[in-house]
Amino acid sequence: MIIGRAPRVRQTFYEVWRVLSALFLWDVAVTVFYFTSPFKAPSLPLTLFGTALALFIGFRSNSAYQRWWEGRTLWGAMINASRSIARASIAFIEGEGGDAARLRTIIVRRQIAYVQALRCQLRRQDPAPEVHRLLDAAEIGDALDRTNVANGLLDGTARRIAEARRAGLIDTIQQTRMEAVLVDIANAQGGMERLKNTPLPSQYRSFPTFFTRLFCVLLPIGLVEALGVATPIGSGVAGLMFLAALRIGDDLTDPFGNTVHDVPLSAMCRTIEIDLLQAIGEAAPKPLAAEQGILW
Repeated sequence: MIIGRAPRVRQTFYEVWRVLSALFLWDVAVTVFYFTSPFKAPSLPLTLFGTALALFIGFRSNSAYQRWWEGRTLWGAMINASRSIARASIAFIEGEGGDAARLRTIIVRRQIAYVQALRCQLRRQDPAPEVHRLLDAAEIGDALDRTNVANGLLDGTARRIAEARRAGLIDTIQQTRMEAVLVDIANAQGGMERLKNTPLPSQYRSFPTFFTRLFCVLLPIGLVEALGVATPIGSGVAGLMFLAALRIGDDLTDPFGNTVHDVPLSAMCRTIEIDLLQAIGEAAPKPLAAEQGILW
């Protein structure tokens, strides 16, 4: 996620420069043809075309932003639920040594491993290194053999809570409270997977691209009589605005990718790891810092 206040103009140009370069060459060709041939440029209702296209692209961009913001909201809920399950484990499972201390530590570390595995799954990365970093082989069990590693880790956490109840470390009411937090975690994960696995309809992706490029092709034809030799500049600036708006929708469609525009999953997982490790008195890493104005 870009967190710098200054607009990244270079990044915008980098993402659309190929199409913009082709548009500029087309603008120059139309301008040269206009001045070297007896044909006159036709009058095109560019205002009507541009208005309709702007509404279309704006609606698409709003839909993409809603997906991005929902993804950020779901991860905010995940942060809160992770803190809640750690707090409940520490408060409910009392005792300084033996099974009590072991189960508290295990539940907290499993939650950290869970969010790290979920991050990797959403980014289509291998979660095994993060899981092995936080849990030993005996504690991992068969989680890494499952299709949904994060869900396997959550199931294991539920079994540890049930183990604490059987050992008499918590009662059924406390177990129910902790299970309710696990339900909130599972619901958040389900929402994230829905966003990841359900892209925008193909019409939302293909039609705006087609009509935007068609508009950019017609733009110099309709402007050359009014702008003359300045047509490539005027058409290029207008085209850049439409292409940039189109690109914004593409960037925000998948909030859990691994690009500069996506939700900063690594930073949020690090926040969870810091808070939970400190809660059980273990050494915690430092928060992730932005790299060149980008928080991953």
